[in-house]
Amino acid sequence: MKKVMVVFPHPDDESFACGGTLAKCRDASQMTCLVCVTSGCKGRTGPFEIDCGEKLARHREQELKRAAEVLGIDRLDLFRYPDGSLVQTNFDELVGRIRETIVEWKPDVVVTFPPDGVTGHPDHIVTCKATTRAVELAEEALSAKEYPDLYYVSIPHYYDHCPDRGPQPAVPITGKVDITSYRLQKGEALRAHLSQSYSVNRAYPGVIEGDFGVIGCYEYYTLIRTCGKKVEPVRSENEIPVIEL
Repeated sequence: MKKVMVVFPHPDDESFACGGTLAKCRDASQMTCLVCVTSGCKGRTGPFEIDCGEKLARHREQELKRAAEVLGIDRLDLFRYPDGSLVQTNFDELVGRIRETIVEWKPDVVVTFPPDGVTGHPDHIVTCKATTRAVELAEEALSAKEYPDLYYVSIPHYYDHCPDRGPQPAVPITGKVDITSYRLQKGEALRAHLSQSYSVNRAYPGVIEGDFGVIGCYEYYTLIRTCGKKVEPVRSENEIPVIEL
């Protein structure tokens, strides 16, 4: 049975970036694992009156668990590092924890943010660097047939409905997954993160109210490493090819 592992810094990143893909994996009888590095204690509180970071972290963990149920995620690992402070955390320790999970669970595919973090958020960027290094180090403890493919996920339309703009893409997109039949699950997973209604409404206006028309039919990826070797991604001159992870 194929296994797909995604590594993101905050609750809701999984739904924004690859919620449709995760739901599609479930229907394809693929096992999925989500590693969430922080519990999002620095985020907004939305309609809830939450007066401290610890309470918000526990609240967001519950939202994440509901989203994971919607997406059919089989395993959820909460690392509970401080939100907004990953640049100050022990990088080697974080790499070691991600590597340990890879070696223990043996995913066929690992997915994380690209080097620009999509939005330029420092936590996103650190998570990319740590996950990339963890995959490289995990190969030392795995057999060649157990080496996972590493993909970076992009959200090229994240800023379509926002007044501001993100950083220039750090890597070209090399493939897209068709999630046409999974837009409902992606929308419901985003709605599970009600405390983050501000962020959801910026990128996907209407979703919190149950209108999923703004959710596109594709999620976008870049293959970075396969068979134990780095891949130099090349932008397609034609339409981005449809792939399956």
